[in-house]
Amino acid sequence: MLAGFAQFSGRLRARRPGLHRIIGRVYVASVGAAGLLALPLAGYMDDFSKATGFLALALAWLFTAWKGWRGAVRRDFDAHRIWMLRSFGITLVAVSGRLLVPVLLLTYGLLHGFTLPAGREGMVVAVLNANIWAGLVANLAVVEWVLLKPKRS
Repeated sequence: MLAGFAQFSGRLRARRPGLHRIIGRVYVASVGAAGLLALPLAGYMDDFSKATGFLALALAWLFTAWKGWRGAVRRDFDAHRIWMLRSFGITLVAVSGRLLVPVLLLTYGLLHGFTLPAGREGMVVAVLNANIWAGLVANLAVVEWVLLKPKRS
């Protein structure tokens, strides 16, 4: 995450492009290692929605980092920027998924008439099984909104 945050500094890119490249390589290598290691973990999850969410997250993470890296290698810096923003949005899914837990708990309550048919543990399990998808959808929506909003001149 630190490597990703550092990459969005315009000052760093302008004044120290070599450092930007090194940090970028560290970021892509980290995403590659973590994404590849995450793929087999999906097979060990006991809940189908959690497993598919984890698998989708890992594949999207690998794909967006690869596309961003390819953009830089091909010197297509517009594509590089767009795909790296998407990749970093996916990197932050674990954070946003945790931040969305209160919203998901409230949603669970609303959907069940504020009763707990499966008890408190069932509610927590249901929310934690959905938070990967919620974080992924929320982050990608925010990133696409940032990319599509008109630039102010």
